[in-house]
Amino acid sequence: MDKYLHIITHDVPYPADFGGVVDLFYKIKTLHQLGIKIHLHCFTNKRPQQAELNKYCVSVTYYQRNKKLSFSLPFIVSSRNNVSLIDNLKKDNHPVLIEGIHCSYPLYTDQLNNRKVVLRLHNVEFEYYHHLASHEKSFFKKLYFNFESKLLKQYERIIATKVKILTVSTHDTSIYKETFKATDIKYLPVFLPYTEAIYPEGKGNFCLYHGNLSINENEKAAIWLLENIFNDNDIPFVIAGKDPSQKLSFLAHQHKNTCLVANPSDKDLQDMIGKAQINILPSFNNTGVKLKLLNALYNGRHCLVNKAGAEGSEVESICVIEDSAISMKIMATALYDTPYTKEDADKRNVLLSQVYNNKKNAEQLINIFWGAE
Repeated sequence: MDKYLHIITHDVPYPADFGGVVDLFYKIKTLHQLGIKIHLHCFTNKRPQQAELNKYCVSVTYYQRNKKLSFSLPFIVSSRNNVSLIDNLKKDNHPVLIEGIHCSYPLYTDQLNNRKVVLRLHNVEFEYYHHLASHEKSFFKKLYFNFESKLLKQYERIIATKVKILTVSTHDTSIYKETFKATDIKYLPVFLPYTEAIYPEGKGNFCLYHGNLSINENEKAAIWLLENIFNDNDIPFVIAGKDPSQKLSFLAHQHKNTCLVANPSDKDLQDMIGKAQINILPSFNNTGVKLKLLNALYNGRHCLVNKAGAEGSEVESICVIEDSAISMKIMATALYDTPYTKEDADKRNVLLSQVYNNKKNAEQLINIFWGAE
């Protein structure tokens, strides 16, 4: 008998060109390959409809986000309150996968009772917005992020005990258990486009930090590296990413060994990841999963991170982790002259193939909906 599944996504999951949709697209693709008939429901704001999604889904329906502010619900939730979505879900009794707290309004209003429903967390959202607020310089943006964080904490507490939850990191699982007393919750690794860690032969000739530089905490990480790690050594340092600010551009050009690559194509970015001797990726936020780190582990040489950058992703043993500026600086100098070996790549492959195995993880998800769980 055919297995049908509704999937509700917070954005259009193709192209898979930013962290928030990579897990979505490759999950949809893998479930399709395993025979699941998907009714996809996408909220949309700026991303257009995509015919590519019709290859993997029996239906794709798009819903425009609304702009109504609520003083009782988080904006990421209230802006995805849509009557048409509820009506479409009620046309049958198929199970529902809700992608992100963003899309969980039907749970909040108990409109999916007596249905098999799973909520996939993308982050501990209240913590994520708290971190955004702490790094924000604009008074009004800081005010918004703090208010959204407060509303999200109240909202997530309500949702946490209403539904079975799948997290993207073990750290997020622990927070939901400890903070919200969630009991029906487990970790399911993200779905990725990579199948094995490559072995870039030879030595790389620069260190690389990459990320969406329009996000304030990523800009802060890049500036922290400029001021603390690459401030007085001769190691070539490349910063690459989307929409860097004038401030970051100015600071990067003050360092003679640093260059900034704004808005690289995906091909160019992957080329840089593969040519770098060190992918250096500190983070100031330990919720969710860092897809840029997983990209570097699959496609690059040495990966140097802090604890927050690797926590919860089960990859600590294949990263070099240093938390202080002094120790990270010393390690960057050492790794720059340390060959990345075939044995290093093999060790990565063993772990990554066990944890980030799309087929195995999709089968777990199928078992949750239609098996004994």
